[in-house]
Amino acid sequence: MKWVRFRIKTVTGAEDIIISTLYDIGLEGAQIEDKIPLSPLEKEQMFVDILPDVQADDGIAYLNFFVEKQEDGTVSVEGETLEIAELQRRIEEELEELKSFQLDIGEGSITVDETEDIDWINNWKQYFHQFWIDDILVIPSWEDAQAEPKPGEPDHGEPSLVLHIDPGTAFGTGMHETTQLCIRQLRRYVTPQTELLDVGTGSGILSILALKFGAGHAIGTDLDPCAVEAVAQNCRANGIDPSSFEMFIGNIIDTPEVQERVGFEKYDIVVANILAEVLVMLTPVIVRQLKPGGIYITSGILDIREDMVRKAVADAGLELLEVTAQGEWRSVTARKPL
Repeated sequence: MKWVRFRIKTVTGAEDIIISTLYDIGLEGAQIEDKIPLSPLEKEQMFVDILPDVQADDGIAYLNFFVEKQEDGTVSVEGETLEIAELQRRIEEELEELKSFQLDIGEGSITVDETEDIDWINNWKQYFHQFWIDDILVIPSWEDAQAEPKPGEPDHGEPSLVLHIDPGTAFGTGMHETTQLCIRQLRRYVTPQTELLDVGTGSGILSILALKFGAGHAIGTDLDPCAVEAVAQNCRANGIDPSSFEMFIGNIIDTPEVQERVGFEKYDIVVANILAEVLVMLTPVIVRQLKPGGIYITSGILDIREDMVRKAVADAGLELLEVTAQGEWRSVTARKPL
């Protein structure tokens, strides 16, 4: 599938008014590029494994609008078929009108080019290379293992375990502190008898590692259908028997059908690497999935949200076992009473 990108050079103060104006002519879902520093809350809400390096704010912004290109070279906007040049002309007219109101929109220039889905999916791979989590070597699917450490890197020796991972379009590379906190707790509590429930499984990294640690079976839930293929691909890459890792798509918090499919009081461990606010809603629900004596491992918790999750755990009748930390992130581990 090919897309036409209309890229507008403007200033940060005009982002919202331009996006709103062009929305009225059928352009939606603007991609914003600027150098405004992310606030702590925005970083938490992004919750990505790799945050971009941001240079000093220079006041310049680029707004990218994508429109699908048809086979005949035209584009469709709100059901109307247009030549690319005609849509560009309409954008230019809207920008000129904003200028007529003495609004500072900066340069207001437009460039037009084409891109494909594959570019969006793969461009981020330049930031993700093999790395270590303690003695575990994580290798992305598009790289070969390096025999020797790079200059300046520590020599970890031979890995105790190698994980091959390709997040695809689902969340989860293992680089984020919250993922690593969960991995360490899983390693501590997994046994050969472990039946694992992984809420918000994403790429499947936590369940796959739990199975490699010796867990007997894992079930993952996620809201994103992309997780199904990501999990299947990563299971194949790591030699995981497909029957040992099942995936359900749906919201376990408020969908009884998903809760019933997952099952009640059958899990030795439930792991959830999700934002603190979601954990507050999840915890009283997930207690019913845990066996008596089952372990609840959570992460995705900023240090300023730790008390919020501690309270949710206590309110659900769980016994707090420990809180572990890495940087500004926390993992809360609890147990369901026998």
